[in-house]
Amino acid sequence: NTALLIGSVLAISVIGGTLLAVLFDQPSRGRGIARLLVIGPFFVMPTVAALIWKNMIMHPVYGILAYVMRHLGLEPIDWLAEYPMLSVIIIVAWQWIPFAFLILLTALQSLDHDQKEAAQLDGAGPVRIFFYIVLPHLKRAITVVIMIETIFLLSVFAEIFTTTAGGPGTATTNLTFLVYAIGLQQFDIGIASAGGIFAVVLANIVSFFLVRMLARNLKGVNEK
Repeated sequence: NTALLIGSVLAISVIGGTLLAVLFDQPSRGRGIARLLVIGPFFVMPTVAALIWKNMIMHPVYGILAYVMRHLGLEPIDWLAEYPMLSVIIIVAWQWIPFAFLILLTALQSLDHDQKEAAQLDGAGPVRIFFYIVLPHLKRAITVVIMIETIFLLSVFAEIFTTTAGGPGTATTNLTFLVYAIGLQQFDIGIASAGGIFAVVLANIVSFFLVRMLARNLKGVNEK
């Protein structure tokens, strides 16, 4: 569950953040206000965000999604009961897309526009410019996003505690919630402590390999 949650949120936030960064890099009216709306979820406390999604958006009776589905002639879905892990992934990704967007937009704005103009003169379309100029330029920034988000996503707790409490069953129980459940619900402090130590060791191992990956990318860029 921990690996599924981290991997899914990373994929959604990196892809979504990249697309938003490319979109907001284009000159348009009201771009500043739109940016504030996009980064807003990142400043919402995890517990508040989980309550908003649980009671205002995903609720099978009063939620916005249920309201839309009823007006489309469809049967409302109890998201947290039928698709618990997907629901948690959506909630967490909603909070972390703005972070990826900010980092990637900052990196994208450092790209020399002369490169894109030269590519356009050579006949390259938007898709080729994105894959051969924009994406390679964002490689280091994407690595930073993955490194920071992975470290924080290993400790996701409030969203799960507020929405599903690790259930149904253990469908959304990640490592952090498991340590809490064993230690503070089952009062098995020994196993909970062992789980906590394992979580710390795991976080340090992940951080070590991510930092090495980032250092390798930086070394490659400096050599070029």
